[in-house]
Amino acid sequence: MSVQASPGFNLQPSAEQVALSTNYITNFDFLNQYLPDTYEKEFERYGNRSVSSFLRMVGAEMPSNSDLIKWAEQGRLHTKYVNCTTTVLTSPGQGIATFTINDTLSPGTGGIAVRVGQTIMLSPKTIAGTVATVNKAIVTSVNTATGVIEVAFYEANGMTNDNVGNIYEMFIYGSEFKKGTTGMVGSLEADDEIFENSPIILKDKYAVSGSDMAQIGWIEVTTENGASGYYWYMKSEHETRLRFDDYLETAMIEAVPAATGSGAAAVSSASNVGNKGSEGVFYTVGNRGNVWAGANPAALSDWDTIVQRLDKQGSIEENVLFLDRSFGFAIDDMLAGQNSYGTNGTSYGLFDNDKDMALNLGFTGFRRGYDFYKSDWKYLNDPTMRGGLTNGKVNGMLVPAGSTTVYDQILGKNAKRPFLHVRYRASETEDRRYKTWMTGSAGGASNSDLDAMEVNFLSERAVCTLGANNFFLFKQA
Repeated sequence: MSVQASPGFNLQPSAEQVALSTNYITNFDFLNQYLPDTYEKEFERYGNRSVSSFLRMVGAEMPSNSDLIKWAEQGRLHTKYVNCTTTVLTSPGQGIATFTINDTLSPGTGGIAVRVGQTIMLSPKTIAGTVATVNKAIVTSVNTATGVIEVAFYEANGMTNDNVGNIYEMFIYGSEFKKGTTGMVGSLEADDEIFENSPIILKDKYAVSGSDMAQIGWIEVTTENGASGYYWYMKSEHETRLRFDDYLETAMIEAVPAATGSGAAAVSSASNVGNKGSEGVFYTVGNRGNVWAGANPAALSDWDTIVQRLDKQGSIEENVLFLDRSFGFAIDDMLAGQNSYGTNGTSYGLFDNDKDMALNLGFTGFRRGYDFYKSDWKYLNDPTMRGGLTNGKVNGMLVPAGSTTVYDQILGKNAKRPFLHVRYRASETEDRRYKTWMTGSAGGASNSDLDAMEVNFLSERAVCTLGANNFFLFKQA
């Protein structure tokens, strides 16, 4: 058999420099002819992107084996009533008067901590007062059902202010009895407040097909923990893990309970998502703690106000300030303007008075009544989270350092607990602090016929904010 055809050389030279299909080099042809100068390393333009640092620095983690976490916090030792009213006196300077205690925290059903024979101080709230307007009296009768008490004044002229429209403050400072009389009638019960919180279940997943796992890329990726390689799925799985780690913290900070009748409560009853929510740190401090709203406290007079408020609470000696960048700058500027503050006037008691230790951990601070250590809080600076908000912005939070004493419902006794800590579900057979497992038939998994690798993440946890009255939340008005 002979050759039937032979290939030609299809060369058609032209005297004119014209772009023809036969002599024009396309972009595709160019990239195949000339090797580009490529950077194999992925550039980390956002640095370390994780925001999970707050709870790791100030909190602790401990197991719990219940759907409900309860604890008791001590109440005040003394009681002050701030909404007491009286009727018009029958005559000026009358030595006996009747007062009604209207405080909502002290209902008339046996909730009045006042007994016959106790001595009290009365001060009007609704008029401009002087020393002369304060009266002292002894309690002569008490009606716990109505919250009405009768008092006899020590002053010869009786009650100084007898206007029926006045509202009085009252507190007990002692008692007085005659010789040879019986003891005090009645006793007081310890005033404990019971608080509770429920854990929430957090989940995430990363999935990659078996085929993609066998694909190598030309970019070497590096993760925040130092691992590197040319397999893109390794980076995506690691980023899922990092994102889940951040959610474990931010959920504890931002969580709110699902109100009765809310959409979240309705959805949870008919689907797999949601449940009853949880009380996060911001929610708890906003409802039971101290809130500073408006411009950042950037003057010593502002901090005097904060200190005076803390005086009325637990008076915790050392406190940690977690702030956004602008708030941190404001404090730096305030301290720079003081001659007696700054490095030489700073106490580092929390760090064994080792300045280097405090600075290495990112803390510095000042003393004004109490010790305040400050550190930038990355979460409040991140533009994809709290740092990018226009309204509802949080500028920082004051967290008391150390631990407090609470009554542990499980132990049945008082126990020392950090002011801020996380409780995760765990038992002898199941630890739900941080669960991760693989499903599928790729990447080492061999428990299903799915041609993929699925990495699952799960945690069940709640945050306990103890002594919220010692916290300060700094919000933008």
